[in-house]
Amino acid sequence: MRLFGNLGRLIRISTVLARYRLDDILSATHLFGSVRLIRVLAPWGRRKVRHLSDATRLRLALEELGPIFVKLGQVLSTRRDLLNDDYATELSKLRDRVAPFPSAQARAAIIDELKQDPNDLFAEFDDEPLASASVAQVHAATLRSGEKVVVKIIRPGITEQIRQDMSLIRTIAQNAQRYLKDSDKIRPLEIIDELEKTIYNELDLQREAANASVLRRNFESAEELYIPKIYWDYTAHRVMVMERVSGIVVDDVPALTAAGVNLQVLAERGIRIFYTQVFRDNFFHADMHPGNIMVDVSDPEKPVYNVVDFGIVGSLPPSHQYFMAENFLAFFKQNYRRVAELHIESGWVPDSVRVDELEAAIRTVSEPQFSKSLAEISFAAVLFQLFAVARKYGLVVQPELILLQKTLLNIEGIGRHVYPDLDIWATSKPILEKILSERGGIDQAVEQFKQRLPGWMARAPEMPGLLYDSMDLLVRGDLTIKHRDALEDDYRLAHKRQSSRQNSAILSAGLMLVSVMLYLFDQQTPAWWQVPISAWATGSLSLLTAIRALR
Repeated sequence: MRLFGNLGRLIRISTVLARYRLDDILSATHLFGSVRLIRVLAPWGRRKVRHLSDATRLRLALEELGPIFVKLGQVLSTRRDLLNDDYATELSKLRDRVAPFPSAQARAAIIDELKQDPNDLFAEFDDEPLASASVAQVHAATLRSGEKVVVKIIRPGITEQIRQDMSLIRTIAQNAQRYLKDSDKIRPLEIIDELEKTIYNELDLQREAANASVLRRNFESAEELYIPKIYWDYTAHRVMVMERVSGIVVDDVPALTAAGVNLQVLAERGIRIFYTQVFRDNFFHADMHPGNIMVDVSDPEKPVYNVVDFGIVGSLPPSHQYFMAENFLAFFKQNYRRVAELHIESGWVPDSVRVDELEAAIRTVSEPQFSKSLAEISFAAVLFQLFAVARKYGLVVQPELILLQKTLLNIEGIGRHVYPDLDIWATSKPILEKILSERGGIDQAVEQFKQRLPGWMARAPEMPGLLYDSMDLLVRGDLTIKHRDALEDDYRLAHKRQSSRQNSAILSAGLMLVSVMLYLFDQQTPAWWQVPISAWATGSLSLLTAIRALR
C-alpha cells in the first residue's frame, strides 16, 4: 500500500510541476521516463502562468504541494550562496498557510502529553487557534493563576507525513544530484539534510522551550528585547505553554508610525540585538522573519521587541565567531589584506592560497561597495560577496555561517524597511569593537585561566612523570617532532632546529606548571592568587625561557 501511495504522490508532484511549466526541474528529476506523458496528463488550465517568471512559478507550485514543500522552499530561500537573487527573493515570500486541525485533536494532544484535561489545567482555553502552520498551531489560554499564555501543539500525524514526504524529496534530490547540470554547486542532498534537520528540530517543543529559556536568560536585564517565559510544568515533547505577548507586527510601519514609535531607535535596537546575540552570547534566534517579531509600543521612544518561535537557533564555533567579527571590522577599514589573511588563518581557505591573490580578488568585489554611503552598505551582501570569492579558492561555506547569513539578511531587511536611512555600520561598529576588546582583554584571559585551572590541577599528579620521561628522551636525543612533508635536507635541518626550540619551550612550560601545581597541592589548594611570589617567580622564569625558545 505504501508503494502505491508513494507512486501516487510522485505522480502528483510531477503533475504540479508540469502545470506550472517547470519542465527543466521535471526533466532533471528523471522521476518518469517521459516528460511528455506527464505534460499530456497534466491539466493545463492554469491562467496567468505563462508570463510569470520561473521563480514565481516554482513558489506557486511549492505552495500547492503542501507544508513540507513550503518548508523546503523556505530553506532554499536562505541559500543565496547557491541560488540566484530572483529565486531566493521569490521563495522568501513563502509562508505557512495551513488549515487548522480540529480543537478536539488539540485537546487530545494536551491530555496525551500532560496527562491532564485542558479544563483542569486552564481557567480558559480558546478552541479557535491564534495561528496555524505546517508543523504546529497555537491556542490562547489562561492559567488557573490568571496568567495569560499561549499553548503550542504539534500537528497530529505530522511526523509520519514528514517521513513520507522527506523520503520522496530525498529520491528527487538523488536524481537531481545525478542528472542536474552543476549539481556539485547546488548540492541538493546537502540541502535536504539541512531541511530534515530543521524540520525535526521544530517537532520537539521541549527543545524550543530550552532555546527560549537561554535567550530569556541572556537578555534578562535588557530593555530592548523581551523573551516570553516558559511554563515548564506544562511543557512536553508535543505541547509547550509560554507567556502570551502582544504588540504591533514589526513590518507594519503605518501602525508603528500611528503609535508614535521612534522608527530610527527601533531599527537600531534590532541591529544591536542581533550583534549582541551573535558576538556576545554566541546564541542567536535564527528565524527572525516579521511574523515572529512584535513591538511593544508602551513607550514609543523606547520600543521593545517581543519575539516568539524559537525552533531555529544558531551558534558559531568560537574561532568562527572571532574571525567573523574581525572580517567585518577589516572590511570597513578597507584593509583587504587583513580580510584575506583572516580567511586563511580561520581555515576557511587552504593555506596554500597566496595572500596577495586572494587580497586582489576581495578588493575587486569590495571596492564597489564603498562607492555607496555607509548607510547603504549591507553586511549580508558583503558576506555573500566575500564567500563567493573565497569559494573560488576552495571555501566550502559551513552550515552555521549560512544560518548567520540568512538571519543577518532578515535583520537588515527589517531594519531598513522600518527606517530606510539606517546606518548599519555606525550602529554595529561599537558593539563589534567592544566585544572584541573584551574577548582579548586581561579580564577574559584571567577568567579562562580560572576556568581551566581545576582541569590542570586534576592532571598535575601526572606532570612530574611526563616531565621526567620527556627530559630523559631529550638527554638521549630521542625527543623529536616528525613532519611527513619534511623531505628536503635543508627543510629537515631547519625543522630539527625548530623542534629543539619547541622541546625547550615544552619543558620550560612544564616546569612552570609543576612548580605552581606542587605548591597548590602542598597548601590544600588555595586560590591561584594566593600562590607566593617564589612559586610564581620560578614559573615565570620557565615561561620566559619558553618564549625565548619559540622566538
